[in-house]
Amino acid sequence: MVTVFSRMAWFAVALLVATAGLGLWIGDLHGATDPRLLRWATVHRLSGVLTALVVVLVNSMAVTYFIGTGRWCREVVETYGLDAGFVGRSRLLKRRAFPLSLVGMLAVVGIVALGGAADPATGRAASADWVIPHLVGGIGLAGLIAWSFQAQLPGIRRQQDLIADVMQAVHHERSVRGLDG
Repeated sequence: MVTVFSRMAWFAVALLVATAGLGLWIGDLHGATDPRLLRWATVHRLSGVLTALVVVLVNSMAVTYFIGTGRWCREVVETYGLDAGFVGRSRLLKRRAFPLSLVGMLAVVGIVALGGAADPATGRAASADWVIPHLVGGIGLAGLIAWSFQAQLPGIRRQQDLIADVMQAVHHERSVRGLDG
């Protein structure tokens, strides 16, 4: 899971950088009439939607991983009568991971909301006032998203170590019971 999560997180960060770079290249669209520039603005909007979906997907992968492996851990511990400390470790790791995933998801929602507020295509008169907040907020929140991905990795590694520990205990218990053979 660490490898898959890392690669997907890098992909999401690359999309964040590319979308931000495109937005910086386009600049402020208020008063823009060049059809080519307006097409690139549409590409920026669509790449923002794609990026937001990928960021949510990556964070959802982490949440799903902790839910699934936590349940697996509990069921295996109950089935084999293993030390309940395994379940406690798993719960603790899950509790630490969820807020980080939520931060990443809410940050991308913030970027999208600021982008929508700054978009002159909405026809809102005050959209020009949101260009700088979208720029600054987008860069800051993208950094927060990258940090949240990086902060989730140690927990995923620890959960994998926990799974290995549970499997070792299962193999020991099976050999004691004479089930391996």
